[in-house]
Amino acid sequence: MNEEQALHRILALTRELNDHNYRYYVLDRPIISDQQFDDLLSELTGLEHGWPHHAQLDSPTRRVGGQPLDGFDSAIHATPMLSLGNTYSESELRDFDQRVQKILGRTTPYLAELKIDGVAISLTYENGVLVQAITRGDGTRGDVVTANIRAIPSIPIQLRGLNWPQKMEVRGEVFIRREKFEELNRRRQENGEEVYANPRNFASGSLKLLDATEVKRRGLDAYFYAWNQEQASLGDQEAMLKKAIDWGFPVCTHNSGAGDLEQVLGFIRSWQSKRETLDFDIDGIVVKVNSYSDREELGHTAKAPRWAIAYKYKTQAASTQLISVDFQVGRTGAVTPVANLAPVWLGGTTVKRASLYNEGEIERLGLRLNDRVWVEKGGEIIPKITGVDTTKGERGHLAIQFPLHCPSCDAPLQRIDALHYCLNSKNCPPQQLGLLEHFVARKAMDLNSLGKETLELLWQQGLVRNPADLYDLQHDALSSLERMGKKSAQLIIDGLADSRAVPYHRVLFALGIRHVGETIAKNLAKHFPSIELLAAASLQELLNVHDIGEKIAEQVVGWFSDPDHARLLERLKQFGLQFTSGLGSEQQPNHSQKLLGLSFVVSGVFERHEREQLKMLIEQHGGRVAASLSGKTNYLLSGSDAGPSKLEKAKQLHVPLLTETEFEQLIA
Repeated sequence: MNEEQALHRILALTRELNDHNYRYYVLDRPIISDQQFDDLLSELTGLEHGWPHHAQLDSPTRRVGGQPLDGFDSAIHATPMLSLGNTYSESELRDFDQRVQKILGRTTPYLAELKIDGVAISLTYENGVLVQAITRGDGTRGDVVTANIRAIPSIPIQLRGLNWPQKMEVRGEVFIRREKFEELNRRRQENGEEVYANPRNFASGSLKLLDATEVKRRGLDAYFYAWNQEQASLGDQEAMLKKAIDWGFPVCTHNSGAGDLEQVLGFIRSWQSKRETLDFDIDGIVVKVNSYSDREELGHTAKAPRWAIAYKYKTQAASTQLISVDFQVGRTGAVTPVANLAPVWLGGTTVKRASLYNEGEIERLGLRLNDRVWVEKGGEIIPKITGVDTTKGERGHLAIQFPLHCPSCDAPLQRIDALHYCLNSKNCPPQQLGLLEHFVARKAMDLNSLGKETLELLWQQGLVRNPADLYDLQHDALSSLERMGKKSAQLIIDGLADSRAVPYHRVLFALGIRHVGETIAKNLAKHFPSIELLAAASLQELLNVHDIGEKIAEQVVGWFSDPDHARLLERLKQFGLQFTSGLGSEQQPNHSQKLLGLSFVVSGVFERHEREQLKMLIEQHGGRVAASLSGKTNYLLSGSDAGPSKLEKAKQLHVPLLTETEFEQLIA
């Protein structure tokens, strides 16, 4: 074959394979077998290898290419990716309809679409070619994940058809289909690997991988549902969805069709039970004004469009059998019972385990081995047992015995309040590993090159037993370990060097003192500006610190009085970690005392600030940040996607809601 013939065949194969991808992923009507497709792809790969300069930009072989990335750049969205207001009740949907009618002065048709439970993504096309893909991020700025998006075969690199805009931004959801997810977990289980928790987290984690080749292997998919309104010249959402299919975008075709609110409510009710028949997860229905001109008239608030709302389905429950109970030891020595269940499909995943929290919870539920139990997913993610199912057969007869000794190191357990603790923290492997995982966490020392598997490997090799040992690690010793190359070893060494600049309050949090969370660590660092002053503090001096109660004060005094901890601190000081205030970039003086005496809880996603920035601003202006609402809370600083439970509790306690703009005015 000469070069001209090769070019002709490359062009023909590229067109043919892209057409087969379109038929398979978009139309769901393949006309050739997988084997035939693979044979054509293999032929194209061989031709492009021989004549690489003739490989086309939209070649299906180029979905993955180049070396793994060192990290992600970030980019600002052309228009903010706003969150949707949401509801769990039909009456609030009717209120939404009334608001729309009041602004427009008339009724308008709605379109209801399935709310895919995946990861939001924004793509930019120029002259029909995919040029950029950005994650949602904080709604204003996200990570650029173009290489990973190109690795998803259902997403077009080159648009089909004609008349697409010169520049076009589209938005959709990346997800994984249930069958694929279950198959991946089956394989991991057979290989003795930890299974993935749920499809949504799997999709999110996949988009953050630095190697697009691995992303391609994971079998992600996508559906698209939104376009720049000024570019949506067809006038309404229904027509735009049909046009998008012609252009090559995968679109979920399950929608209500344009109609009134009663038609939408019927659609919502029908999918309440039908959603389990889908091969992907949904967590509700999105109701949108169909007309783009009406959307423009309705506009949006700082948080969400006024022309759309998400109806969320309530948590699902399933009945299954309680087979046995394991007891796991955590970082602080707390022993947590975990139920092993007969596998049951719930909320898009197969549930086999559920937390039982503590002995008191087992007693409250009255659980026995072999009982039929009701299982729900708290927040649609964490499975929990909510009761005994007495409708199916006899109760179990075997009581669940809480152990008297640690299941890991066999030390005696001690009950403190509701929990049982293993107090052998220095010789109990799960506690020591847990402390290391806590030390390297993002909000502590932020050593993201030291994941759980790497720490376990270092532990098994006897290289690390406590946080100070990490700073003794050498490049040669690391690079010689299994699954650890020179590049990975250097990332660890560089990360440890960078961590020496982490500010004092985060180092204090990283030490893992029981009950000393982020906020308490900040308060302690503010009150005692050096670790020496904190170590010498009496119980009464600690009780004078804001938010420090007797339990926390006793834990702090006890921790610093331990000679082993004193030796640990000395080693960490020698390695150059920050143990005084004012040395880290995050330590800044108060800007004012405008919020003095005021208590805030922060929840949700904000347009102009990260949540941690808002917490810092509150403290810099004299206020304090609490983790949960109480009668003493002055404001709930609420962004989009604020927790429904927090909003409900704020309503019950009559705590005022504060928007981001109102907060800025408060401190201006």
